Amino acid sequence: MKKDEICIGILIAIGLIWGNIFEAQSQVVDEATKNEYYVAAYIWPSCHDDPLAREKLWPDGIGEWEVIKKGNPRYEGHYQPRQPLWGYELDNDPEVVERWIDVAVDHGVNVFVYDWYWYEGGPYLESALNDGFLKANNNHKMQFYIMWANHDVKHNYWNYHRYGDDASILWDAKVDWENYKIIVDRVINQYFKQPNYFKINGEPVFSIFSIDKLKESFGGSIEETRKALDYFRDEVQKAGFPGLHIQWNQGGGSLMSEEKAREFKKNVDSMGFNSVAMYNMGGMTEDYLVYGANSVKIREQMNEILDVPVFPCVSIGWDDTPRFPKKGIKDTVHYHNTPRSFAMLLSKAKEYADRHPGQTKLITINAWNEWVEGSYLLPDMLHGFDYLEAVREVFIDKKQDRY
Repeated sequence: MKKDEICIGILIAIGLIWGNIFEAQSQVVDEATKNEYYVAAYIWPSCHDDPLAREKLWPDGIGEWEVIKKGNPRYEGHYQPRQPLWGYELDNDPEVVERWIDVAVDHGVNVFVYDWYWYEGGPYLESALNDGFLKANNNHKMQFYIMWANHDVKHNYWNYHRYGDDASILWDAKVDWENYKIIVDRVINQYFKQPNYFKINGEPVFSIFSIDKLKESFGGSIEETRKALDYFRDEVQKAGFPGLHIQWNQGGGSLMSEEKAREFKKNVDSMGFNSVAMYNMGGMTEDYLVYGANSVKIREQMNEILDVPVFPCVSIGWDDTPRFPKKGIKDTVHYHNTPRSFAMLLSKAKEYADRHPGQTKLITINAWNEWVEGSYLLPDMLHGFDYLEAVREVFIDKKQDRY
């Protein structure tokens, strides 16, 4: 065989190898985007040792587990403290997150939405995403996006054991233009460029929790806030994406008067938001079924008001008593708060998605691991895997679709 033929053969072989590698990578990304339903669980990344958190909030080095462990029952039958089946795992441990991903995907959860923070001119609690999720060997199986949780924090909000009645502001979430530009650059290059970042029509999804605080960052002006969001869009396009999908996160929301509804629509339209989602169900009451019915009414009203997609949210429950010593039974959801009721609300959210074929079938769940607020999918000592099984029943087994 001639030398040049050998060289050609080697080049062909190398080409085939690289071709197979690129094809495999493409298949990994493609498989992650072929879901009929995008079931997205919020992650509250508080349970690890963050330097700023250790200094200002949780000195024990285990993050908010320090507070969660101190939960105490406030009434007969009150399930406190919550007891995780897998123990007090650190959410920035990639081996922990690998198990999370496996159990999530097996049960129909295919997107994680990470709460993301920026305080004192830098990121906060970011290690859960950077070191936990992004270093998990199986993270290609799970898409993710981030919700900028740009809300103020009072001293005693996340650790009243340390601060008692001190309700003064610990962190103001307002940012200036300099910090905003750093945030935009960081988010684009650190997250949007990940192959498994969640996109709608090719556009990275970026959710914003507090629109009021966003406006405050830009002088309280809708026009200036729109300029800031347009700057973000331009930078995303410069990075090679077709655009940016900016999601208004409504928190829980509530039924609005006609005047409030008009103002809401005006703000969504004027600032150019692409969709509206919720962090948890609005209309909280002690009865989970009433809570769910209230949230459906709120969702339907928003859908009627707006011209952009409204994505449904289903909460697992609500009990943030570990954070607040004066809260009691009336501040928790405790009637009919069962995995079966949760499954029924999930089926209603799925029906809503099916009735809106023109929009991405995204359903959010509060939450993956909100132990301190009593709303989590992760298995615990009381319910085991029942809440995860409820997700599987609705979105994989599709039991309700048979009739």
